[in-house]
Amino acid sequence: MTNLDDAYANRTYIDGADDFPPRWDAAAAAFRQALGNRAQLGLAYGSGPRNGFDLFTPDDTPHGTLVFVHGGYWRMFDRSTWSHFASAALARGWAVAMPSYDLCPNVRITDITCQISAAVQAIAARTRGPISLTGHSAGGHLVARMLDPQVLPYDVARRLDTVVSISPLSDLRPFLQTSMNDDFQLTPETAAAESPILTTDRHPARAAVWVGADERPAFLDQARWLSEAWDIDMCIAPAKHHFDVIDALRDPESTLVRLLTGT
Repeated sequence: MTNLDDAYANRTYIDGADDFPPRWDAAAAAFRQALGNRAQLGLAYGSGPRNGFDLFTPDDTPHGTLVFVHGGYWRMFDRSTWSHFASAALARGWAVAMPSYDLCPNVRITDITCQISAAVQAIAARTRGPISLTGHSAGGHLVARMLDPQVLPYDVARRLDTVVSISPLSDLRPFLQTSMNDDFQLTPETAAAESPILTTDRHPARAAVWVGADERPAFLDQARWLSEAWDIDMCIAPAKHHFDVIDALRDPESTLVRLLTGT
């Protein structure tokens, strides 16, 4: 069996990769401080210490709520690293919610899917109007899973406007051939059950895929597989790799932000 560790390695192929997380952390902390009381931090959606979300609100009544789910191969990061990526949607008058979740190997990916469903339901209970979802990498997988009627109940899903998976992991079966599966503990059955490309019954929200042109071939494949399986648009962002493809979330005029906010 071919080992796919290199195929799904990102840092090795991105110049200055180790500099990105500390820059994100610093920018996120500064953003939260500048937002003041428009940043509601640590709102609970479950009983665990990581079962919380931050909610950022615009000056006026929000037009809707954007939920951003972070990546990190289901093993790294929390919501605090990504706060500043709420800036563009806020500028367009949308609230932004960012949940954390428990990480592998302490839990399984199926557990994380259930936690994000609980987070979206809790966010919906605190907000009004349409809800859009976006997530990066593993987060792209998690927001795609929310379109499964067995994952997110209809009374919440009926408010979904747009779901954009950024550089998503849409077929988990290749991860059976990686050393990361020591943490994931996927079986052929659970890998298939958690693969969005195999979801045939979906909530009717608009969906799209966003990926960087300079990403690893495996990530371009994963994005294309989802686009083809669901017959949805795929946008390939020129000259973007796996770490800077999300920069469009900081530009109020970007196609990505306009798609998510319907403006």
